[in-house]
This record gives sequence, C-alpha cells and structure tokens, in this order.
Amino acid sequence: MTSPVAALAPVTSPAALASVTSPAALASVTSPVAALAPVTTYRCTSAFVDGELTGPVDIRCADGLVVAVGPAVGEFDELLPGMVLPGFADAHSHLFHRGLRGRTHGDSAGVGSFWTWRDTMYSLADRLTPATFHALAVAVYTEMVCAGFTAVGEFHYLHHAPGGGRYDDPNAMGLAAAQAADEVGIGLTLLDVAYLAGGFDRPLNLSQQRFTDGTAAGWAARVATLPDALPIGEYAPIRAGAAIHSVRAVPVADLPVVARFAQSSGMPLHVHLSEQLAENEAALAATGRTPTQLLDDAGALSDRTAAVHATHLTSHDIKLLGAARSSIVICPTTEADLADGLPRAAQLRVAGAMLALGGDQHVITDPFAQARGLEYGERLATGVRGTFSPEALLEAATAASHRSIGSSSGRIAVGAPADFVAVRTESARTAGSVGLQLLMSASAADVAVVVVGGVVQARDGVHVRLGDPGALLANAIREAWST
Repeated sequence: MTSPVAALAPVTSPAALASVTSPAALASVTSPVAALAPVTTYRCTSAFVDGELTGPVDIRCADGLVVAVGPAVGEFDELLPGMVLPGFADAHSHLFHRGLRGRTHGDSAGVGSFWTWRDTMYSLADRLTPATFHALAVAVYTEMVCAGFTAVGEFHYLHHAPGGGRYDDPNAMGLAAAQAADEVGIGLTLLDVAYLAGGFDRPLNLSQQRFTDGTAAGWAARVATLPDALPIGEYAPIRAGAAIHSVRAVPVADLPVVARFAQSSGMPLHVHLSEQLAENEAALAATGRTPTQLLDDAGALSDRTAAVHATHLTSHDIKLLGAARSSIVICPTTEADLADGLPRAAQLRVAGAMLALGGDQHVITDPFAQARGLEYGERLATGVRGTFSPEALLEAATAASHRSIGSSSGRIAVGAPADFVAVRTESARTAGSVGLQLLMSASAADVAVVVVGGVVQARDGVHVRLGDPGALLANAIREAWST
C-alpha cells in the first residue's frame, strides 16, 4: 500500500529512532519530498542505517529516494528478510569479459599470465557487435543486480567496429551498454576510455584498432556528445565518465588533454595503474618515471580520480595518490585470477587514498567475495588478521565504490537514493554470523531482495522482469562467441 509523504518523519540515526515511538510522533516531522508522492514502505528486522546497525526499522521511499527512516510501526508494503545493507557498487567492470569465465584456464601449461589471457580476451573483443554487446550487457547486469549490485562503473573501450571501422553512431557500443543498464535497472557510469597506442612508442595492433579515436582531441569530441545521448534511467541514473586506459595506451603528451577534459566536464576519471610490473618497467625505460608520476605530472590525480588495481607501487607513488585523495579500485578476484599480485591496500588507506572495489573481468559476481578479498589479500601479504574491519569492508563495497563512479548512493539515509539489499542471515553460510561479520560469511546466493530506486528489481537470484540470469548469460555468451 502507499501513503502520503506528509505522514513521514525523516529520522536517520539509531538515537533518533529510539526517540520516535508512536505514529503520532512519526507524523510530527515531514519529509521535503512532495506530500502527494506515492510512498513504499519496507520493514526491516535489521538494517545498516547512517553507519550503524539498527532495527526493527521502516525505510520509506518515494521518487527513487529514501524519504524517511523510522521505527517499525503502522502499515508497510513489504517485509525484507535478514539484514538490509546499502546497495553495492562495482567500481570497475569490463562487461564483455564475462564471456571469458571458465574459458582461460586450460592451455597455459604453467606459463600463463595476464598477457596470455589478454590474447583470448582480444579474440572475444574482435567478434562483438552492438547487438551482441547489448545482449551480453543485459545478461551481465542482470547477474549483477541479482547478486546485490545497484550501480556499476563500466570501463568501456569497445568504441568502434572490428578493425577500426566506424558505426553510423560513433557511440553505438556505449549506448548499447547504457540501454541495457536502463532495462535491467542498475545505475551506470559509462567510463569512456581513451586508448591511443599499443604501448610506449608502439602502434596499435589490429584488435586494438576498434578501441581508438585516433587522437585525444578525437576522443574528447566524441565523448562530449555522450551525456546528451544517454538514457535518463528509469530506476537509477545513467551518467558518463572518462578514463585513461593506462599510461602505456595514452601517450605522455596526451595525458593532460584527457585529464583536462574530465575536469572541465565534471566527470570522474578512471585509469588502470601499475597492474603489471611490465608496465612499470616500460614506463621507466621510456620516460624515467613511474606510471603514477606520469599521471601526477599530467595533472590527472585528484579526488575525482580512481586508480584501478594500483598493484605495484613505490612508496612515493603511494604518497602521491594519498595526497591527491584519489580512489583506489582494488579488484581482488580478478587480481587473483590473473596472477597480478597484492596491492599495498593498508598503506594506501593510511596515506589518504579511498579504497573501493571492482569486479573487473567478472570471474565471479559476488560483492561479498570482493569485500572479503580486500581483507584476505592483506592477511596474505602481512600475516595479520583484521586490518580491515567488517565496517571498513562495507564502506569500501558501498559508499566508497559509489563515490568513485560519481554516484551519491551507498548509504541508507534520508535523501539518499533508495538502493538497498536484503541478505539472508539464516542460510547454511550465514547462520550464526554476528552483526556485520555477515560480510565474511555471506555470498551472492544469500541476497534475498534487491531494491533500486525504491523498486524491487530482484528476488532470490531472479530478476523480476528479466528472469533467470543464467539463461540470459548462456544465450548471450553463445551468440557472442559464434559471431
């Protein structure tokens, strides 16, 4: 059922929750949302509200926002099981890499690496069309929503036709992903990637020709048209962002061009940074500087910058990223899968950088696995447990990841986007877990209900409009490889 917003109190803190005990008191303070807006009330036994675990509590939503959080009193529309958490964000996605899952482990004969994996990735990239890319995006984003992700940063460089030909619409591939996100009901930041070279003083190879606009100015001219072309987003915002693929793929002279464009456009700026030792070695050989120093010299480091991976950094690199208050998007499951190495996450946090999380190649689609991976990586590197508390892991997986892609979501509070996830607390995995230590035991299979923009998008692993993500994925991946 729905009720007028005028009957709601915008109560947000646990202390305030305790002070409001009756419907009359609840009605004494009103939300700024229009009084006649339809409201949906979700009742939660337990919820993480404004930084604290509390409950029972009602979350009331209208016009895609949380308009009130208060005691569980009166009528409600839906009872959410288990523990309700803010919606997760995947701050670094390559959606088409999902087509590689389970296909890159058989032929390495003990000498496999990121670079051998990349050959298989290019084989898939060469095949995709706007139609097959759209179908794959629908399937991948459906899997993500069902797993508890409510927003994604798509690191997008499949701009043009295979071999470098041009589509009639130069943004055809990016718009295919944006349309898919809108259909699925997931927030999207389309991080449009500048990709101009095959390495330091190396030309693009044939597979990379579809990634490039030829020049930094050509890239900027195309991306400037993107915001107005994107769908508005029925359930969550669809926005544009900017990206530098890496310092090996954007010549040193062009780095400031991309950085200035992102700054003047108010876009977040993402960049692959020092994922591989080979990148560092090539940068030092060609320029005498580390990749991080190159970005800093180009004016590309700021609090709107997100450095992805940041695996192999010097102490000076860490200081530069911390001083800029940049985000560091760590992708634990992909970094393990590709044998990248372990980032110095705790040192980055101490230096002042903000830690976020990404799924990257979608080797697994599970926000809990990504969050645990951050802590587990630190344990493996240091021999110390508990560097990142469950609260810190939740912050990285929600609010920090959302901020890194320009989203204001990631918290349950009045005025925030109404994006949240109900996680079962009595499954074979989660039974007995205490409080937010649920993050160390749960999996995507424990996600019971996913709400985006105040509307239920998925229940128990099935999308409410699109159905079983497994069937969508099987069909889309088969079509992608057969093209």
